[in-house]
Parts: sequence; C-alpha cells; structure tokens
Amino acid sequence: MRPIILRGNLVSLSMLLREDLKHVWLWYNDRDVRKYLSFPEEIFFYEDELEWYEALRREKKHEKVFAILENSSRSLVGLVGLHRIDHHNGRAELGYFLAKEHWGHGYASEAVKLALKYAFEWLNLRKVYAHVFETNIASIRVLEKNGFQLAGRWRKHQYVPGEGFVDVLCYERFRE
Repeated sequence: MRPIILRGNLVSLSMLLREDLKHVWLWYNDRDVRKYLSFPEEIFFYEDELEWYEALRREKKHEKVFAILENSSRSLVGLVGLHRIDHHNGRAELGYFLAKEHWGHGYASEAVKLALKYAFEWLNLRKVYAHVFETNIASIRVLEKNGFQLAGRWRKHQYVPGEGFVDVLCYERFRE
C-alpha cells in the first residue's frame, strides 16, 4: 500500500517509494525513454538513483516527484515532478516521463493535469513552466492539451542523439 496524493480517471499521483527505483533505473537507461530527457547521453548506476532519491527527500521543499500509477493495475508507469520550486516567485518547472510500454494511453496528459492541480491548489504557485525538445511531438501535445502556451525557443540548443542539435521550446502555464 502507498499513499495516493491525487487521483485521476486513468492514473493517480502517489508517493515515490525506494522500491520504485529499480524500475526508474531501468527506464532511465532505456535509450528510447532517455532520448528526450535532460542529458540524453547519460548512463545511470543504480547507486545514482539511490543518491537522487535521498536528495529528493532532503530537498522536498523545492522538489516534488510523484510516482504515476495506472489506476486499474496500481502499477508504476512513470514519474512526474515539480522541480526548482520557487515559493518566493510562485513558480516551478515541470518534468515527466513514462516507460515506453505505457506511451500513447493518455497517462502523461492526465499526470500533468494532476501535477498542475497540485502546483496551483496545494503549493499555491502562480506559474508552471516546461522545456521540451522541438522533435518531441508527443510531449508538446501533452503540454498544449494542458493549457501550456509557447513562450519562446532556444535555437539549436540541445544535442539529441540521432537528430543533431534541436530547438528547445519553452512553455508556460499560469494559474487561472
């Protein structure tokens, strides 16, 4: 049993547990999943995940990472996080990913919707922003479906394996 923070129709946001790290470690080292995340070239040791988890616990005022659970099976399908939470300026950066076997089911869109609810209603933030590579069409759709607006772009800013240097798109969503 694990605490559910927010429940949606398809997925729920839950506490990230230490035992989830074995899945996260495998997913972070999957090149298809890693391709559109920060530092796509990186290779992660299991000990890196343990250190990351401990850092999350220490920095929970500024970092909130949730397990995304599929409701019918209660299985872990990915993570969604609010990063660099700045309470003074009322903003945070959104990040998320799903294991590739769970792509295309609407889980990411609903997880982002729940993360926004948490950001605006529970943390009382006024703005959530995200960065996405221009070639990550699925993620752009998730953001736009959740009311994010394109705020700018960094041209040829990030190297993506197999694609070369791509623009990084900056999206933002304000509390209504």
